[in-house]
Amino acid sequence: MFSFSASRMSHILALGLKSLMLHRLRSILTTMGMVFGVASVIAMLAIGEGANFEAQQQIQELGSQNIILRTIKPPEEQNKQQRQGSYILNYGLTYEDVLGIRETFPEITLVVEDRKERRTAYSGRQSANVEMVGTVPWYGNLRQMNLIQGRFLSLRDLEENAKVCVIEESLEDPLFPIHQIIGKTIRLGRHYLEVVGVIQSSSNAATSEGVSEVEEDMEDAEVPPRVFLPITTAKRFFGETSVQRIGSYFQAEAVELHEVTLKVERLEKVESIAEAIKSRLSQTHEKNDFEVVVPLMLMRQALRTKRIFNTVLGSIAGISLLVGGIGIMNIMLASVSERTREIGIRRALGATRKDILSQFMTETTLLASVGGLVGVSLGMLIPWVVGVATDMITIVTWWSPLLAFSVSAATGLLFGIYPANKAACLSPVEAVRQE
Repeated sequence: MFSFSASRMSHILALGLKSLMLHRLRSILTTMGMVFGVASVIAMLAIGEGANFEAQQQIQELGSQNIILRTIKPPEEQNKQQRQGSYILNYGLTYEDVLGIRETFPEITLVVEDRKERRTAYSGRQSANVEMVGTVPWYGNLRQMNLIQGRFLSLRDLEENAKVCVIEESLEDPLFPIHQIIGKTIRLGRHYLEVVGVIQSSSNAATSEGVSEVEEDMEDAEVPPRVFLPITTAKRFFGETSVQRIGSYFQAEAVELHEVTLKVERLEKVESIAEAIKSRLSQTHEKNDFEVVVPLMLMRQALRTKRIFNTVLGSIAGISLLVGGIGIMNIMLASVSERTREIGIRRALGATRKDILSQFMTETTLLASVGGLVGVSLGMLIPWVVGVATDMITIVTWWSPLLAFSVSAATGLLFGIYPANKAACLSPVEAVRQE
């Protein structure tokens, strides 16, 4: 272990800075390897952490205790329709399925049913493409919706087939650019619905997580703003058959329910109940026109993906730091060769091996530390720029700058040991004679 007084340490630092400043451009270029290595570590971890956070939020919105059943269109039915022209496809989840599941699994404490259909909503001369969602009043609680104005659907609305609806916030500007929203009406098809509430809009990514084939076949790739109305109202006034004209034939689909969300009382039983439900539905749905999504399993998969992602990013960033360390080692070896005569003169005047070793280790540490500090600053700036430019979520964790800087300093020290030791071991006589 070395022990230096404060004055001696400051002298060594001043000498190291002076030596580096004599070759200013070379020193700057050497530190750039560390700068980009450290910056890449922080930036990649921030982007990866942001992507993981966004995925986790989307999965949590679905609920860790929930099991989601979705209707999907069987490929053979679609081919059959194309061959025979106008033809009604009848497939998907039914009310009978839901009733059977309720009776078979008492652990299920809550059931949410909904059916979806793409339509155009009108308000005066204003119009917007929407996704009409017929559902039940407790849909909002299960999906953790944020109510902004008014109220959500009520049990009375459900029982009376009320012509009321709740719209997403993103529909305010296209449908109601000036007027108050609550109490106004929108038109879907031939029917007018009173707006009783406004909820916060959900992202397209969250809404389309695990999107079913029914939704993929619809006109738009992204999910449009949603309009919620009682499922009894949707069934009575809009029916269960949607018709589209494609070329010379009509495409009609009869689907009772597009999605059913089940809440299980005990978390540890979610996966086993999901498997049992899948087995039960397979017996009655020979067309394989459904899928079972378990958010808990998605969350575990997301965590595994995060670990793999962080390992890959860490490896890439580690290679960047390794390259930076090799650059420092190369420059320090060149510096030892250039300053061989200087080292010999210092040794002849009484400098010890420890003094020479300390000087070169100080220069190496300064290069690595300055590169690390600049890299930390750049690495924290890049995620902010990416977030502003692309609307991506980026999260700089407290430990990533600390880890990146520590690794850069350690790398600099590690790759500086050999050049410093080589300088310290030079023979004074041979060094002085060096041309």
